[in-house]
Amino acid sequence: MSKVLIIEDDVSIGEMMSIYLYEEGYQVMRAENGRQGETLFRDFQPDVIVLDIMLPDVDGIQLCTYFRTASTIPILMVSAKSEVSDRIKGLQTGADDYLCKPFSMRELAARVQALLRRSTAFAHVAATAAEPSTNQNVQLDLEKRCLFVHNKLIETTFSEFEIMKLLWQNQGRVYSREELLNRVRGFDSYVTERAIDVHIANLRKKIETDPKEPKYIKTVWGVGYKFLLN
Repeated sequence: MSKVLIIEDDVSIGEMMSIYLYEEGYQVMRAENGRQGETLFRDFQPDVIVLDIMLPDVDGIQLCTYFRTASTIPILMVSAKSEVSDRIKGLQTGADDYLCKPFSMRELAARVQALLRRSTAFAHVAATAAEPSTNQNVQLDLEKRCLFVHNKLIETTFSEFEIMKLLWQNQGRVYSREELLNRVRGFDSYVTERAIDVHIANLRKKIETDPKEPKYIKTVWGVGYKFLLN
């Protein structure tokens, strides 16, 4: 049974989310503030976090940063803020998805399900594809979900790794933003294709010597992105 940690200070919304996800078959714990959320994160060890961006004691963006530095589990950020800049800020912080209030419980469950499905998909990858190659500057260990640059471990979010894996496994192939978005989300999402640009920018900062002149993740203008090792 997958475990979901909900951090939401609004009692009615928090209880509604908890009850719905519980009825969907998840083990659910809810925190009413950031400090309680930090404690449950350590003790409950969730498989996915649903995080409200506006909390009474801790800024949700800062809390997302804390979770991301400690773990790579999927984070779904929820907020009444619907501006594109707010969504981009959440994604840049390390959130994997962003859901604007008000939203239906059915959509919430679908987002959670998609994130969990993607986070466990690597277990089905063939063992031969899991071994990193030592003669490459950028290496992926698909079984352990690890990204290495010059043999140094690089921390990635769930969505960043999924995008990197797809590009790395299909070097030279051009993927549109829509294709990459579908790969990460697995279903129609309110989050626009701009989210992919944010994830690509974050990946370039992590693997490129000069993110402004990328060597590996190339932009194909008017189409999308591709990955090249040489």
